Amino acid sequence: MSVVLIVEDELLELEFLKSIVAEELLPKDKIITCESGIQAVKLAKQYRPDIIVMDILIPEMDGLQALQEIKKFLPEACVIILSACSDFSYAQTAIRLRVQEYLLKPIKPSVFKQIFHDLLTTVATCQVQTDEEIVEQKTNQIYCIEKSIKYIQDNFKQKLTLQLVSSNVFLNPQYFSRIFKKEVGVTYIDYVNKLKIECACKLLETTNYPAYRISSECGFTDPSYFNRVFVQQMNMPPKAYRRKCLCDSEDKD
Repeated sequence: MSVVLIVEDELLELEFLKSIVAEELLPKDKIITCESGIQAVKLAKQYRPDIIVMDILIPEMDGLQALQEIKKFLPEACVIILSACSDFSYAQTAIRLRVQEYLLKPIKPSVFKQIFHDLLTTVATCQVQTDEEIVEQKTNQIYCIEKSIKYIQDNFKQKLTLQLVSSNVFLNPQYFSRIFKKEVGVTYIDYVNKLKIECACKLLETTNYPAYRISSECGFTDPSYFNRVFVQQMNMPPKAYRRKCLCDSEDKD
């Protein structure tokens, strides 16, 4: 969807611009209009237009001042400036603000229509490219997370730092940590500890190993930390879990 903001204080001129813009837009697109610079800034913040058609001589705040404010939060917006005078200083300011077109009034309908059509095509192309980049980025993120999960599952019994896992998929540790939480639903540490505790539960069920050995077998370097994590996840200490498993097994027999 494209959003167009038209800023013009002369009613006939506004209707003229609006009619041409409407011819080029699709039903899903939106046209917003206003008559002053302050309104323009407010509406730009609210609707974040892709294209702005801005008259210079408007009330409260002139068009170039309004555009300076808008460019602070919408630097990529395409802009057509309309001016009733050929003052070169206006044109210089417009160039500095990276305005796409600077048109002197009166404006021929055919000229404005062609310029607006070209800008709309540019915006549509950029939107498609942005959408493709987002999809590609998402695909790459999913691939990296899937690869890192496989790596974690194969190596969780080793000393497996966040830095080591993130470097395996060539990502910055902070960025990796953020997308891991977003895609998997738990933090990296919680995911690794979950695998370690699942391993510990199996060993408690099937061996007579003491807790400190199970802690080491599952990749914990500190038995007290192992005990704390185990209680957090299983709501009981390792010894109590082993007793419970033995009782459950005897009841079945």
